Amino acid sequence: MRTSTARRMGTALAAAAALTSMAACSGSDSASGSGEGKADAVAKARPVAALKQVQQKTGGSRSAKVEGSTEMGGTMSMKQSGTIGWADGLSGALTITYTGGTMGEALKKAGGDGSVEARYFKDEYYANMGAGMAANAGGKNWIRYSYKDLAELGGAAGDVMKDQIQNSTPEQGVKALLASGDVKKVGQEDVRGVPATHYSGTIDVAGLTAENSDLDAKQLTAFKEQLALAGVTTQTVDIWVDENDLLVKKTERGEMKTGTFNSTLFYSDYGTEVPANRPEASDTVDFKELLKQGATPSGAS
Repeated sequence: MRTSTARRMGTALAAAAALTSMAACSGSDSASGSGEGKADAVAKARPVAALKQVQQKTGGSRSAKVEGSTEMGGTMSMKQSGTIGWADGLSGALTITYTGGTMGEALKKAGGDGSVEARYFKDEYYANMGAGMAANAGGKNWIRYSYKDLAELGGAAGDVMKDQIQNSTPEQGVKALLASGDVKKVGQEDVRGVPATHYSGTIDVAGLTAENSDLDAKQLTAFKEQLALAGVTTQTVDIWVDENDLLVKKTERGEMKTGTFNSTLFYSDYGTEVPANRPEASDTVDFKELLKQGATPSGAS
């Protein structure tokens, strides 16, 4: 069994599927500024008040259909679609299709067909990378990833990823803008035929994580160092809101050392039913088991 191949790709896909699930970084409910005049304060207060209503309405809807695309420099580009819920942590199912980048090429070379089916639950998620990858994992189609295990394996970045996945909901993008203190109303636009109000802001990634995560000082320092190595400092976040105060589109843009990061997500059908079936245990291998198998001589390929 080519467990080392499955282990390498399983590690890469753990990060990819996790990142794909993140509607936004964790945020807070408040925004602040200093040294601003009364007119500026009033101008900022208006979109803040509107977005707090959006946060409440979007967060209370508990589920939605999502569709979008993500590019991370030359590392990967992909499209995703499916249904997510957030009544109690993140849940749902997404189909992820790699359209380019080194990760997509590696997946195909390892036997994958370029697509991944992911299912998300409160404390874990499952990834199906196709029949080719199943052949490298003892014939089992699904790999199970515990968020706790990913946090332990990934150090500070793993702790952040665990926190963000478990709190990844559409209103997190709204909360991030509120926390930035740099939100503004752009104007009225149509999103796929739906009239919407456009808001925009710039977010300090490390600062926002520090304010809203449960990392201790050592973990936070390590995470900031990793951000610096990746060249990540700020992100521009734009959201579009319909007449019902529901998020219908979100974009994120930023620069990394490997290139530009771009993400565009569309939300619709709020309140839709969320898939809740876990894969059969007999067709599932735990990611930690793949790691153990890959660490033995018999697991080498």
